[in-house]
Amino acid sequence: MSSAFAARPSPVLPAQIPAAERARLQEIAEGASVSAQATGEPFLARPDVFEFLLDHPEFATHVTRALKLARYRIWRGPDGGLWLDDGWGVIGQFSVVYASSGTRVVSAHGQYQSGLLPSIRGKAVVVIDYGLRPAADRRSLVSPAVTGFVKLDSKIIALAGMLVGSVATAKAEKEAKSFVRLFARVSRAIEDNPARVREILRKRPDVPAADLAAFGRLLDLR
Repeated sequence: MSSAFAARPSPVLPAQIPAAERARLQEIAEGASVSAQATGEPFLARPDVFEFLLDHPEFATHVTRALKLARYRIWRGPDGGLWLDDGWGVIGQFSVVYASSGTRVVSAHGQYQSGLLPSIRGKAVVVIDYGLRPAADRRSLVSPAVTGFVKLDSKIIALAGMLVGSVATAKAEKEAKSFVRLFARVSRAIEDNPARVREILRKRPDVPAADLAAFGRLLDLR
C-alpha cells in the first residue's frame, strides 16, 4: 500500500487559476483516493487542429466514435454544461477551468454505476499537458501527458480504495495511457485522410453543424 501511494504524482496546478478555484482543485488532488499519470509517444499533428479538438470536446468525441476509436460520449445539458459518458459506467459533468498553450485543466464530478454495486460518487481533477516542437508543413511533434486525481465521496469506499491502492492505481494508469494513445490515433487518422474524416462526420446527424463547418475550414476543405 505504501509503495503505491509513494509513487502518487504531485498535484501541480497553474498559478493563473483564480485562487478560490485553485484551492478547491488542490484539495481534491491532495485528498485523492486514486491518482494516475501517463505520457504518450510524440506524434505529428497540426497544433491548430489538435487544440481545436481539445477545445471542442463534444465534437472531439463525435470524431472518436465515428472513427470507432473510443466509446466516450460528450454532450451539453440544458444549462449548457458538459456531460461525459465513458461507455463503461462512468457518467458525470465536467468543465475546462483553465486553458493555455500547452495545458488544459479539467474539473469533474460524477458517479460510477456497475449494476451490481451502489453508485460510487466522486470528484476529479485532470491535467492535460503537451509540448509542441515545430516540424515541416505546419505540423509539430506533440508530446502529451495526462495526470488525474479522483477523490471518492464515501469515506468507506475511499478507505477500501486505499487498501487496494496498487490495483486501483494500475487500473487508473491503464486508462490514462489509453487516453493519451487516443490523441495520437485521432491525429493520425486526420493526417492520413482529412476529407474522409469530415465525410464520416457529415453522415452523423447529431454532429454540431457549427463545429463541423469550423473543422472543415481548419483543414482547408471545401
